[in-house]
Amino acid sequence: MLNSASKQARNIPNYANRMLDLAALHPLGAQFYIPDPREIAPKLLGKVLIRRYGRWLRAGRIVELEAYLGADDAAAHAAAGLTRRNSVLFGPPGRAYVYLTYGLHYCLNISCMREGQAGCLLFRALDPLAGFAAMAKARGMEMSEELQSLRRLASGPARLCQALEITRERDNGRDMTSPDSALWIGDDGYKVKKVVITPRIGISKSAELPLRYCIEGNPFVSAFKKSKL
Repeated sequence: MLNSASKQARNIPNYANRMLDLAALHPLGAQFYIPDPREIAPKLLGKVLIRRYGRWLRAGRIVELEAYLGADDAAAHAAAGLTRRNSVLFGPPGRAYVYLTYGLHYCLNISCMREGQAGCLLFRALDPLAGFAAMAKARGMEMSEELQSLRRLASGPARLCQALEITRERDNGRDMTSPDSALWIGDDGYKVKKVVITPRIGISKSAELPLRYCIEGNPFVSAFKKSKL
């Protein structure tokens, strides 16, 4: 049943038309995440996020990101400076920054910029590649042969964290540059044809800044919003 859904999805333009090959994945080192989230975001789209937790490996292609900056970005957690809560953002690049939003849902970010400077990218959506059943179980949902069912796995930052069972207690500060980590990012050579840039979603501060990055035409993007650029 999941195979049928996967085949259906892979007939859509811009969808990754091959299965995940772990041997072909090259981890992205810490230097990849320097110097600025706005420069990194277009390059990070299309890379593969790998999750090892429990019995099954889960993976998805990164199709949507949002950049958050430092003092000049009122929506960023780092805008007020270094705190105990956001200390990961000021640490080495390539670390997981996980926070709880509205006391309900976790969101996953990766720290960018050099140590001592703050910036990050929020993961908004994945294009599932492996571990469909484990993702569905973690989300408390049943899969069907409809593409919409597959899309519900990890489209949106809260769904993404639920599907990969990411929590602050378990994953905050985790090194995402090492393939030995339970959460890391690799490059399998996939080429993104076009990146769309729009304002970010669901925020009230600095809402006009064009800091949301998506793969054009990918059906797993969490929300479709016209570019203002």
